[in-house]
Amino acid sequence: MKYIKVTAIIAVALSLTGLVSVASASHSWGGYHWARTANPFTLSMGDNVSTAWDSILATTSSDWSNSSILDTTIVAGQGRTNCRANNGRVEVCNKVYGNTGWLGIAQIWVSGSHITKGIVKVNDTYFNTPTYNTLAWRNLVMCQEVGHTLGLGHQDENFTNPNLDTCMDYTNDPSTNQHPNQDDYDMLTTIYAHLDSMTTVAFASASSAKNIKAVKENSGQEIDLDDPSAWGKAIKKDAQGKNSTYERDLGNGQKVFTFVTWAR
Repeated sequence: MKYIKVTAIIAVALSLTGLVSVASASHSWGGYHWARTANPFTLSMGDNVSTAWDSILATTSSDWSNSSILDTTIVAGQGRTNCRANNGRVEVCNKVYGNTGWLGIAQIWVSGSHITKGIVKVNDTYFNTPTYNTLAWRNLVMCQEVGHTLGLGHQDENFTNPNLDTCMDYTNDPSTNQHPNQDDYDMLTTIYAHLDSMTTVAFASASSAKNIKAVKENSGQEIDLDDPSAWGKAIKKDAQGKNSTYERDLGNGQKVFTFVTWAR
């Protein structure tokens, strides 16, 4: 598998004080971000995708690399069969997840306001069908889910509005919504304008990274995050009234957020 240096990656964010409607003028997810001590910073994206998705992942990473804030390196995946999250990086995976209703999901683990790890999953159950097995749909969903892990929300959430020419826009026609636009890059500049005194980026080695696909709450109960019933409470709906964002409180300031792109 090729190792490609590109610019972009990680952060899906929701406000600790509650979500508000996302406007195109400000589509940060409440300010959640990767802690780092300098810009631009480099973040690893684990390639756990099949050959059918390799070029899509490369396009998404190249697109987000137009940001002046982030550098990303596509590295060998450590997600294994179940797309397990690892500290300081994002794992990107595809699989036949079944008739779940979702095309893709982004999940981030946060501590306070800082992202500590993330996952992107795309569901081949739908992408193997004629409706979604197109370059446009694959580009849109991959770009949007990675954008969420960068800290971005949507610029618009109404499927019937005219396209904004960004993957961070809901649409029924992905033809012109396959890549980020300047508003996305400007928002990343705003989100990462400050620096932190510590870093959550790649702070754990491959050998010591904690497997947290099944995390334990204070009660000791394990959570299978492939199971939608374990995503926690729904905290945001899209313009059509469908739940699109979930929050799972793990205690001690730790949370998992799941953002869902539903099939239509």
